[in-house]
Amino acid sequence: MHRALPVAIRKGNNAMHVSTSPKFRENAHDALLDQSLQRALGRLKTGFKDKRSAAIAALPEFEALRDKAVEIKNHTLENLDHYLTAFEANVKANGGHVHWCKDSEEACQTILKICRDKDAKSVLKGKSMISEEIGLNAFLEKQDLQVVETDLGEYIIQLRHEPPSHIIAPAIHVHKEQVADSFRATHKGRDPNRVLDEPRDLLDEAREVMREHFFAADIGITGANFLIAETGTSVIVTNEGNGDLTQTLSRVHIAVASLEKVVPTLEDASTILRVLARSATGQEMSSYTTFSTGPRRAEDLDGPQEYHVVLLDNGRSNMLGTDFQDMLRCIRCAACMNHCPVYGAVGGHAYGWVYPGPMGSVLTPSLIGINQSGHLPNASTFCGKCEEVCPMRIPLPKMMRHWREREFEKHLGASSVRYGLKGWAFMASRPRLYRAATGLAARLLRILGGGRGALRSLPFAGGWTQIRDLPVPEGKTFKQLWEEQQKNKSRQDGGPK
Repeated sequence: MHRALPVAIRKGNNAMHVSTSPKFRENAHDALLDQSLQRALGRLKTGFKDKRSAAIAALPEFEALRDKAVEIKNHTLENLDHYLTAFEANVKANGGHVHWCKDSEEACQTILKICRDKDAKSVLKGKSMISEEIGLNAFLEKQDLQVVETDLGEYIIQLRHEPPSHIIAPAIHVHKEQVADSFRATHKGRDPNRVLDEPRDLLDEAREVMREHFFAADIGITGANFLIAETGTSVIVTNEGNGDLTQTLSRVHIAVASLEKVVPTLEDASTILRVLARSATGQEMSSYTTFSTGPRRAEDLDGPQEYHVVLLDNGRSNMLGTDFQDMLRCIRCAACMNHCPVYGAVGGHAYGWVYPGPMGSVLTPSLIGINQSGHLPNASTFCGKCEEVCPMRIPLPKMMRHWREREFEKHLGASSVRYGLKGWAFMASRPRLYRAATGLAARLLRILGGGRGALRSLPFAGGWTQIRDLPVPEGKTFKQLWEEQQKNKSRQDGGPK
């Protein structure tokens, strides 16, 4: 049974920062016609997938680790109030501060107050999806604070004034030539004829520019992959080291995290870390896994003078005890979107809000409501690959079906879809009529195909044929093949029993 969450969270409303209104169909249509984007998405077809497969093949106990990770998160969610209050107590014992925030507005105001109290002028940010969710950058910039992203991918899209298109590779949609153009337009006072043809050239220039910001910043803000209850520790996982510099060189470190990031012990965090990097980037471990426990102590050589944790609900507590609680196990590895054929075709921006891919198709309706995002659970082929590769075994297709049911019950879907489903139900409940109609349709499609094996246009199927060919039936229906198989099996077994 779920205990009551701390009062600061429990009494919160569900106000959200929604920076865009998701329009998946329109966005997907544009994405499919964007040749630059399609070239960039081609990198997904190998890269992450191949590296994940190799990393998992090299770890015989991977499936057992997945089971243990699921067990840890399920136990934590069933006792969330206990572990959150334990985390808060240990943060305070180590000299830090915890701020409970019910929604994005409260979180932004809390962070702003910390900045104002320290008379801060500049803010460094490590990569953080939760800060994207609450619209933190735009909020702070309106308060005349300079905000600089320190993750290279996040820095690139900040210069381009774009949101992330992937939760671990935010600039995966951008080509190096486009990055060079952004650097030339932004990094003033440099040789206009300098060479920026190779990734190394771009990296070196970004490092030089970023160094100035690292040493000048007053506040460092990071996300948190884990919050460890037994020690009051926040954990970040990076491959660039920018997160370490962000939180150690600044006078104040603020870790922003949603409440489900808590785990009971260091050992639990270590267990989940073993499946995280392998699922995300195919590494045994990320290059930097950093544990931060409180502000600098007298004997420490570096570190912030103050350590703050902003704990955000923003609708998560409403998911507890519902059909969508399992989504709170998500560790943001992006394995689901790396293997999703829909994400691979349209990219992350098509989803219209912070979280793309299969995990976004479940989480986004939970956070901003099915009324605003009912199209997302329908953006799936239900091939099941997302659940197959998820290190936390989250039943994403099942939860998308739950959202589809809610959308249908509220009459939110397009009328054409509703009438189409009613027509299909009428046919499917009359087997003889269904078989006759599908058999006729199959023969007609073969004729229209004219021996080419595919159709390039078809009435009422423009959404498919505008982008790709429609394969035509080449032989018998599935039911016909199944009946033949059963007859052959019956003969082999000596006749009907």
